[in-house]
Amino acid sequence: MKSWQTTSPRRFASTTLLSLALLNSAMLGSMMLGSGLLSSDLQAGDRVTGKAFATRSEVIAQHGMACTSHPLATQAAIQILRQDGSAVDAAIAANAVLALTEPTGCGIGGDLFAIVWDSKSQALHGLNGSGRSPMSLTAEEFQRRGLTKIPSYGPLPVSVPGCVDGWIELHRKFGRLPLEQVLAPAIQYANEGFPVTEVIAMYWKSGERVFVKQPGFKDTFLPNGRAPKTGEIFRNPGLASTLTRIAQHGRDGFYAGETAKTIDEFMKRNGGFLTADDLAAHKSEWVQPVSVNYRGYDVWELPPNGQGIAALQMLNVLEGYDLKTMGFGSADHLHVFFEAKKLAFEDRARLYADMSMVNVPVNELISEEYANKRRTLLKMDRAADQYPVGIPAAVDEGDTIYLTVADKNRNMVSLIQSNYRGFGSGMCPEGLGFSFQDRGEMFDLTPGRPNSYAPGKRPFHTIIPAFITKDGKPFLSFGVMGGATQPQGHVQIVTNIIDFEMNIQEAGDAPRLLHNGSSEPTGEQMTDGGSITFESGFQPEVIEELKRRGHKVVPERGGFGGYQGIRYDPVNNVYYGASESRKDGMAAGY
Repeated sequence: MKSWQTTSPRRFASTTLLSLALLNSAMLGSMMLGSGLLSSDLQAGDRVTGKAFATRSEVIAQHGMACTSHPLATQAAIQILRQDGSAVDAAIAANAVLALTEPTGCGIGGDLFAIVWDSKSQALHGLNGSGRSPMSLTAEEFQRRGLTKIPSYGPLPVSVPGCVDGWIELHRKFGRLPLEQVLAPAIQYANEGFPVTEVIAMYWKSGERVFVKQPGFKDTFLPNGRAPKTGEIFRNPGLASTLTRIAQHGRDGFYAGETAKTIDEFMKRNGGFLTADDLAAHKSEWVQPVSVNYRGYDVWELPPNGQGIAALQMLNVLEGYDLKTMGFGSADHLHVFFEAKKLAFEDRARLYADMSMVNVPVNELISEEYANKRRTLLKMDRAADQYPVGIPAAVDEGDTIYLTVADKNRNMVSLIQSNYRGFGSGMCPEGLGFSFQDRGEMFDLTPGRPNSYAPGKRPFHTIIPAFITKDGKPFLSFGVMGGATQPQGHVQIVTNIIDFEMNIQEAGDAPRLLHNGSSEPTGEQMTDGGSITFESGFQPEVIEELKRRGHKVVPERGGFGGYQGIRYDPVNNVYYGASESRKDGMAAGY
């Protein structure tokens, strides 16, 4: 039996050694004897989980569950739940802690999206907390500078941070505890400091080289002139002060007053366009999630300007194939996955945009009829170099943390929040303790397209929360981090659970694959079919068969995302939690 590696070789080796040690332990021996299972019943190399890849047990609890990418954030969420906070209270608490402990992926200078299952109304509620482009930055400014693409860093890609307003809207509608109590754990950790964890330390070190010359970055995130190492204590008193103002004054603690004034002055000094007026005008939007039915399960995403419906388009195409019979990791399974992704991402590149400013044909894009038509383009024996956009008439000639929380009243929150490109733009206003996002990079500078740049417009967004219901009841709150990985990761989680009958922990730990190179909403074109990367664990003969069909395979280079999930079991009235090993996080319940 082959072992499937789902993360770094060192981490996988540690997991394998631990598993072998447990298999040989007296404790496990006693457990097997007590259950009537003899050690001779286990073959060499067999895993107690029954899976060939490294995984662990799901976390199970009755009253509440929290799954995040950092242990301190998970503990903060559980703390709030135990204080009779709602799932939304706990999610905000966890997000605030992550803004401190994982600045390599998120922060209050970024945006937020959420899907909330409200047990009282027995309905899903969607929140689009993404910010808009500065009103004073025009398309002509990019032309004047001779730019055909918005830069990744510095002032030009900065859009209004939507995270804090997202917190306020979620709290206003679903919160139970005072905001001061909800933000208290993050404020305490920011003042006292916390030990930097392993994966985050690695990304922080990478960010040091990229962002060190951006205004304010060194003072905010490079104590002693360098990135903190694993286990070192990092403090952020500036963030503690900013969070305290938010706790005391709510929305005005960020979008008005001292914080807004500091941001306005910082941007003026450093060639930026974001103003106090942009901040004051910002507001989040409550939206209706959209869904497709996949083999009896309703999979829910938010409509654009995010890319969530790409996952729904992929699932619609894949439903026409018997993946279970094909088998997980077979050449046929992987081939139809990659081709379905290409089909969806061509539409994603040309049609997804801010729906408050352009007409996006969402209902048609996620319809069964459209999927049936698109599926006819897919050939089982050959990878396509390029697919046409499915609805050309509709064109008018878009790094992260994910967390999920559930409370004792059976409310559930699926929340994702990000700066983009790790620390975002790298620009850090003095004394505020955060970096501005660079989401504006995702605009297309080609005039006349749905995602073309305009002042006061929300850019195409990669971060997407997800939710699954079964017969109108909550089944799974989940998400996957990582740019264009996210729709692909969502589909892999859904098919792993529904088609390949994995539990929610196994579904995240199973080896992942990624297609790179589809046309992008920034105007970049795919003409060569793109390339695919695999985590170790897929069979060499399968990869060779995919190459024979015309797929281009390149060496693994990371970027497989991170996943959290909570499943509700109505029969036993319990939650199951999962947090995978690609991040530093954990699932916990009580």
